[in-house]
Amino acid sequence: MRDYQFYLVSTPIGNLADLSPRAEETLRSVDVILAEDTRKARVLLGHFHIETPVRSYHDFNEARTAPGIVRELKGGARMALIADAGTPLVSDPGYYLVRKLIEEGLTMTAIPGPSAATAALVLSGLPPDRFTFYGYVPRKSGERERLILEAAESPYTSIFYESPHRLIETLEDLARLVEEREIVVARELTKMFEEVARGTARELLEHFGKSRVKGEITLLMRGLGRRRAPR
Repeated sequence: MRDYQFYLVSTPIGNLADLSPRAEETLRSVDVILAEDTRKARVLLGHFHIETPVRSYHDFNEARTAPGIVRELKGGARMALIADAGTPLVSDPGYYLVRKLIEEGLTMTAIPGPSAATAALVLSGLPPDRFTFYGYVPRKSGERERLILEAAESPYTSIFYESPHRLIETLEDLARLVEEREIVVARELTKMFEEVARGTARELLEHFGKSRVKGEITLLMRGLGRRRAPR
């Protein structure tokens, strides 16, 4: 198997048993693991008795730390990047560093694995053949409304990440802007209390408004359907 200098390693989104053997082997073998949150990383690594040193790498320090990482890799170090959960770079830090490594001609590979977006998509019952991933829904109401209206014009399934604390606000906007559109909320994927709720935004408001929402949220919206090609 080819030896790379840098590894983008996907980690579980909930159930720790979803860490692949290849990912576990890689995290054991590299010299340093870069992690968005070192505390969360150590919980995962501790579960598998992985003792590789962990270093902080996040949106606020990437420009400062990237040059040093490049120097270490050129000096022979091997490193891995992990997100708090799921696949690195997907609504998580790492893109800036990957671009730097490409510019410097350093070798890298991805260790594929869990992703909340694709897990929610295949469970949703919405068309999975084409989709658009929008990342996290904006916090500000005006930006959130513009994003919903943009996504509502797409013929394809739209996928968003959302905080449990703001889910109700987003569902209220969806109920107002795309009242009859089919919406899916996937919560706590791969965990004990996994839930996939389907319906209109108003129906989901009735469901989730009865209690405090917990867990990581992936929200999906049905597209307009296929558009006919012009004749």
